[in-house]
Amino acid sequence: MEKTKEISNFFYGQYFAEGLKITVGCIVPVLVSASLGYFNIGTLISLGALLVGLSDTPGAPSHRRLGMLSTALLCMLTYIIIIHVNSSITLTTIVVALLSFLFAMFAVFNARAATVGSMCTLMMLFNVHHELVDAERWMYLLYIAIGGSWYMLISMSILQIRPYRIAQQELSESIRQVADYIRLKANFYDPKIDIDTNYLKLIEKQIEVHKHQELVRDILFQSKRSIKDTTKIGRFLTLIFSDIVDLFEQSMTTQYDYNAIKTAYGEYGVLIQFKHVLIKLTHELDNMAYAINANRMPKPIYKFEQDIERLRETVDKIDTKSGNTIPLKKIIINIRGIVKFIEDIYSYSSSTISEIPRQEIDSASQFITRDQIDWKKFRSNLSLDSSVFRHALRMAIVLAGTYLTLSLIHFNPNGIYWTLLTIMVILKPGFGLTQERNMQRLIGTVIGGIIGATIVFTIHDPSVRFVLLIFFFLTAYSLFRVNYIIAVMFMTPYVLIMLSFNGMNSLEMAKERVFDTFLGGVIAFLSSYIIFPNWESTQFKDNMRGLLIANYNYIAQAVQILAGHNLSRTLYKLARKEVYIASANMGSTFQRMLTEPKWRQKYTKEINRFVILNHIFSSYSANLLTQVNQADIETFNREHAKLLKRILAELEKAILLLPAQEPQTQSYQVSEAFPVLKESTANEEDSALITEQLQFLSKISGDLHRVTQELITRSITLEQNEKIAVPNG
Repeated sequence: MEKTKEISNFFYGQYFAEGLKITVGCIVPVLVSASLGYFNIGTLISLGALLVGLSDTPGAPSHRRLGMLSTALLCMLTYIIIIHVNSSITLTTIVVALLSFLFAMFAVFNARAATVGSMCTLMMLFNVHHELVDAERWMYLLYIAIGGSWYMLISMSILQIRPYRIAQQELSESIRQVADYIRLKANFYDPKIDIDTNYLKLIEKQIEVHKHQELVRDILFQSKRSIKDTTKIGRFLTLIFSDIVDLFEQSMTTQYDYNAIKTAYGEYGVLIQFKHVLIKLTHELDNMAYAINANRMPKPIYKFEQDIERLRETVDKIDTKSGNTIPLKKIIINIRGIVKFIEDIYSYSSSTISEIPRQEIDSASQFITRDQIDWKKFRSNLSLDSSVFRHALRMAIVLAGTYLTLSLIHFNPNGIYWTLLTIMVILKPGFGLTQERNMQRLIGTVIGGIIGATIVFTIHDPSVRFVLLIFFFLTAYSLFRVNYIIAVMFMTPYVLIMLSFNGMNSLEMAKERVFDTFLGGVIAFLSSYIIFPNWESTQFKDNMRGLLIANYNYIAQAVQILAGHNLSRTLYKLARKEVYIASANMGSTFQRMLTEPKWRQKYTKEINRFVILNHIFSSYSANLLTQVNQADIETFNREHAKLLKRILAELEKAILLLPAQEPQTQSYQVSEAFPVLKESTANEEDSALITEQLQFLSKISGDLHRVTQELITRSITLEQNEKIAVPNG
């Protein structure tokens, strides 16, 4: 049953929808043109549709329109430039270097601009050896423009007909990512699971959650229709998203010393019960995601009252034996909180439009990350300190150098294109990602080449081959963002079958494609190693600093609230969002460091500890802020204020150890006016719980300071040793 749901969910989902849209955009022109006897014209129109289609990444409709239009216009300009110089190897080499550098630098603006740059580079590579007479040049450009316009018409028509469909699909994926996060949290209650390994998986999943939540924000809150319209579906999706973000925070607050919990309660068997209830919650979230993805109103499949009651009864029995079950009771409270969010989401389906509040939509603009095309940002990155600049230089040198070398030795023109294409696709800013993409493309090409050659030599019916061609194309572009190696494995047979219709020898073509892919992969791998290498081990300090500042600003809100300041819910959520963003950036940095050569992994032990400590700190901070927002100020006393001051002081010390390497958009305001609270409180039990929590936060903040100090000391020592070793060498 679950497998059936997974399969149907894929076909309802955004990845298949994108693949289907690109397939229709690219295959229909080929079908129509072939039926009229103009197969080559159809392939050119298909190329224009493909370039624009690949730039049509998820986001707000206005951003998608701008991205597609920019791709179409810049690709046409690139085509005009390259066809006027490709008769000269020298001029082509210079143009390839300049344009590939410029287009790679688009990444300084945002991810969509980077995709536009990649499509323009692809257009350039398609035409480096494409000599045409003057009349053909302009007709080719016209056909490519028709293809781009055709795809834009399809894409924008779908957005007009089904304006909320993309938001539904991305929201569904976001909910599933949160469910996966809670599954990993549930593993902490399994005695067989290694806690440190699970922490790393949890941090990796947190990065995915943040990425999808940002996409949902972009789609929902930057859409004029979502913000201005009073339709139920727009507000319905907005409210679900708001609750899912809060539910995710609630799941983060269930953070404890799991080793201590296993030691204290493992013998009673209650921890497995907690795991089972959490897994049940993830099934409910998956069910909700499936329904939203299928454009249906979600309906609950479980009731959790009995599960929670059984947990409470078991904990009460343990309480009579051990006398201290406060951590277990707090976990039950958090589970109740998650269940409450799920119940709220299900209740929206029966709400009328007038009953749905509009506050989330009205404050939405404050949560949007606005990546404007700012040429000052472009100029400020023209330095070897910028990883984007180093990557752009590497791309320019490698593409231009490879083109020049292969042209001088009279390499097969198709081989030159395929080698350059392989380099462009594989070569990434980070060494680890380049290495990973290299292996994936090589393996996918070899397997796909075998499949494609087998089909061409065993299936002679053109109709069957064409059906298979459509299948391979659709599958490849449906899986590019899901599984790259499988996507390449399906794309290679598509290319070979397409070439077979032109009467080319598919076996020879398969051999050539594998060789060209291998050659391009080797060049990309070596260049990422020796040409302006971009090692994360030299660039992690800014991300560390940003994360410490985000944590400082987040925990400082507790001081503001206790001092009597009225902080809005929006400001609280903005501070929380900054912690998520900074945590995701730091986690991504650490993941890339682990893929670098062993001799470059100088600080992985310390950064691993820093990342795990930060995750624990962020979770406890979320728990504390929840209590501060909900509890009576009378519950807090003078000791709590002292502990808060100590926590912020430790974070500040750590921040000062990491001076900004580039202008920071994020800053922190030192809290000087701490709240004056009473010596004791009326509710001693609640006060004791808060004291325990703050003491643990104080310990973790001290650990963060110490590990930052160790890391800085170690980096200074290694840098000094390297300076001494160079003259001696």
